[in-house]
Amino acid sequence: MTKPVLYLFGSAAPPVFDIADAVTNAQNRGFDVCLGLTPTATRWLAPQLARLERLTGHPVRSEYKMPGTPDVWPMANVIAVAPATFNTVNSWALGLTHDFVVGVVAEAIGKQIPTVTMPCVNAAYVQHRQFERGIRELREMGVQVLYGEGGFQPNQPGRGSPSEYPWHLVLDAALEMHDG
Repeated sequence: MTKPVLYLFGSAAPPVFDIADAVTNAQNRGFDVCLGLTPTATRWLAPQLARLERLTGHPVRSEYKMPGTPDVWPMANVIAVAPATFNTVNSWALGLTHDFVVGVVAEAIGKQIPTVTMPCVNAAYVQHRQFERGIRELREMGVQVLYGEGGFQPNQPGRGSPSEYPWHLVLDAALEMHDG
């Protein structure tokens, strides 16, 4: 029996440094995990990339493949985007597919791949009107957004605690989306 495939996509917010633990947690929940990162998150995690590839058994991706080349990942059963930065949320909601992660999740809406995201933004960013519009837009397109009550709660700038990022919420939602 093959394991369900989870695409776990991380953006450049401090909790991304703990993504290896999130991968292990997802694997313990029965997922085959493929890890994708935004370009900045890839730079941040550069010293860990080889270890992350060994952990997942798949290449860590941050760039589109060349047209006509085979995909190195199996098809996703569910996608989780966490941590999702202000930039990732807004780019995704607006359909600005300038990077691999946003391109895949934008297309996932049309492919009807169950997708969950949990932002990681501070209270200053959420004052920008586009952020709430982006959250609303993603929800209207069928993305489960774990933000606000029962999800990520913004902190004051510079006062976040990355170790308290509730990874379990996004992984619980991914498992429920797959099993549900």
